[in-house]
Amino acid sequence: MSSIESAQAGVLSERSAVVTGGARGIGLAIARRLLEQGASVTIADLDRLALKSAEADLSEFGRERVAVHCCDISDENGARLLHEQVQEQFKAVDILVNNAAILDWTPIENLTPATLQRVLHTNLFGAIACIKAFLPALSRSAYPRIVNISSINGLRGTPSSVAYNASKAALISLTQSLATELSARHITVNAVAPGFVDTRMSKLPDGSSEYETDWFKEVYIKHRRLPAGRPASAADIAGPVAFLCSDDARYITGHVLVVDGGTTSCV
Repeated sequence: MSSIESAQAGVLSERSAVVTGGARGIGLAIARRLLEQGASVTIADLDRLALKSAEADLSEFGRERVAVHCCDISDENGARLLHEQVQEQFKAVDILVNNAAILDWTPIENLTPATLQRVLHTNLFGAIACIKAFLPALSRSAYPRIVNISSINGLRGTPSSVAYNASKAALISLTQSLATELSARHITVNAVAPGFVDTRMSKLPDGSSEYETDWFKEVYIKHRRLPAGRPASAADIAGPVAFLCSDDARYITGHVLVVDGGTTSCV
């Protein structure tokens, strides 16, 4: 363990966190980081097989600190059931990370109401459903935190991504609105906006990575449109999320923390 990791260990001890979409990628990395810092973590996801794999991956932290629940958080009943299960096991909720999301690259002329509804229900309505379900528990916490995982695509335009980008922009507006609405309850509400991240979402239909294409290497690497010179790992996003969940971020609310290796600075 490095000196930094040693200093961080235990900073979230005796706190209970919920991470939606936590069975893989960014969500799983966030769950691991929160566990490393002492929290108990409940992972919610729709994918039963991925949940089983995540539970095994995190088994080193002990069954008493890790819980997994298969549920559809885009449905208010699913969010309420998740809350009941978390309360039953951990008795409290201090941290809610709204990470569950689906990607969509549909050109506007092909965008149907059904597709738009599907994306918004998961990426936006799901976050709202979870916030409503966990709000009573968060209001009782001594250190309540809500972190919404948005995207730099919620801050800029990209082609063939109206539904996804609109949902991520709405998450930013939700974050800022709730930061003011929930301030009287001492609940901080922040967002993290990742840039390019090397996860399953970056895979192309043929299974190859978007970041291995000649186009990406030419535009973003060779011409330094991505100053960091590489896409982020899921762990690169988990650290900033953990910071916003910590006491060091107690006076930060309504903020959008861009974690993109400098991409938006080049626009």
